[in-house]
Amino acid sequence: MSKESEKPIKAKVLVVDDDKFFLQTLGDSLTEKGFEPTLAMDGEEAERRFGAEEFDVVLTDIMMPKVDGLELLRRIKDRDPEIPVIIVTGSGDDKIQANAWERGAFLYITKPIDYNFLNLAIRQAVDKFSLVKKNRELSEASERDFENIIGISDRMREVFSLISKVASSNASILIHGESGTGKELVAKAIHDRSSRKDNSFIAVNCAAIPKELMESELFGHAKGSFTGAISDKKGKFELADGGSIFLDEIGDLDISLQAKILRALQEREFERVGGTKPIRVNIRLIAATNKDLSQAMKEGSFREDLFYRLSVIPLLIPPLRDRGREDVRSLSDHFLIKYNLENGKNIKDIDSEAMKALETYDWPGNVRELENCMERAVVMAETDRIRLSDLPPAVRSGKMEQTGARGEGEKGAPWQIGRPMREIEREYILRTLQEMKGNRTRAAEVLGISVRGLRDKLKEYGYSSAHD
Repeated sequence: MSKESEKPIKAKVLVVDDDKFFLQTLGDSLTEKGFEPTLAMDGEEAERRFGAEEFDVVLTDIMMPKVDGLELLRRIKDRDPEIPVIIVTGSGDDKIQANAWERGAFLYITKPIDYNFLNLAIRQAVDKFSLVKKNRELSEASERDFENIIGISDRMREVFSLISKVASSNASILIHGESGTGKELVAKAIHDRSSRKDNSFIAVNCAAIPKELMESELFGHAKGSFTGAISDKKGKFELADGGSIFLDEIGDLDISLQAKILRALQEREFERVGGTKPIRVNIRLIAATNKDLSQAMKEGSFREDLFYRLSVIPLLIPPLRDRGREDVRSLSDHFLIKYNLENGKNIKDIDSEAMKALETYDWPGNVRELENCMERAVVMAETDRIRLSDLPPAVRSGKMEQTGARGEGEKGAPWQIGRPMREIEREYILRTLQEMKGNRTRAAEVLGISVRGLRDKLKEYGYSSAHD
């Protein structure tokens, strides 16, 4: 047995058995192992105790007066479906054992007891339940603090405050933020706190749909309006009637469609492609962009009248690098728990060296990149904690100095204040593509942008299809 398994573990254990001598013996054994046992002589007493205190594990006999172990198991699971209940009994009856499994027992152990085995079983149950509890606490905090938007920094509290203020209005909102910052989560939080919450929330990624299909996607089409239009089809605006429509990356929307969106916002009506009948809708539009729309207006690729119609209330989501170390820590914990549960793993924490790397990395892909990093780390980890070696190479080597200089880029050129942003962006994108061995889909995921967005950037840098 490893030294790790012998370390004291402070866990509260409810122990239930009508055999007073066995109950006391079991309690003494658990105390010696570092647990905190609470003893109950029957199911009724155990139920009262469970209702008055919090426990990490329940150990119960089956054959007891008043309330037997199977009924106690059912009542406990009704109150807390996740808490592990270990059956410790002298009965080896297959039917009783099957009934216990059906009711959610964590383990079924028959007497005589192997106390070393029981000790390990309780530790496993405590470890699993502690992860569930931590995830529950984070989820409850997120529910209070806007769904899955994890954040405790001052910058995020400002965002939460603004969401609360604007949610009850019907004003259009334009969310600004880099790719991967969680703009859709913010849009959904606004919808869920509005009077429209019981109606549809329809999300559309304007960068992911070819422009020749976008009009039909947004406004629908009439039967026979083009080849393949074999029936009438409702568009996203129509499907969102009474609710909210979220247009993500609206800066990528073709200018030919912008006038129709403006009319739909102003007149609250539109026609389907090929249709002649006006369709009236009652929607709230929430848009988002990672582009500088002011520059797009100057270049003539974005309508000024639409911009002002959209940005009645502008809302800026800060990049992860500006949110503070506390948000990196809380997000890392959240993703550790999430991917533990998804992958059936039991990783307890992140060691100090790995956490330091996570906190000092610049996160150009923002929260999306951090989530990708933590999923990889959970899958790769071979011990019960995340170590530096489990993190992606870019995170391990990408620590940012306190002076603001950041490692060395391609050809040894320092990424420091004073270099043009466009030059730094180009260098980072090309280096990421190189690290991903030319795989554009994988590079786009790491960068937190769409494949189309990456393709457009490469085209801008002079990389043609010959470089694919």
